[in-house]
Amino acid sequence: MRPMSAPEDHLDALIGRLERAGEQLRSGELSADAAATLVEECAVLAGEASAELERRARAGAEESASAQGSLL
Repeated sequence: MRPMSAPEDHLDALIGRLERAGEQLRSGELSADAAATLVEECAVLAGEASAELERRARAGAEESASAQGSLL
C-alpha cells in the first residue's frame, strides 16, 4: 500500500470533517444557532472539496493529453 500524498490527505480530512458534521446535525443535540453555524462550515468544506476534485480532474486530463501526445 502506497502512502497518501498531501492532496489525498487533505481531501480525506475534508470528507471526515463533513461526515462528523453530518453526524452532529443528525443527532439533534445542537442548538439552532450551532446547527446553522455548522451548516455554514459544511458549505465551506464542500467548496474546498469541490475545488480539490476539480484540480485533480484537470491534472488527470492534462496527464492523459500529454501521454496521448507522446504516443503520436
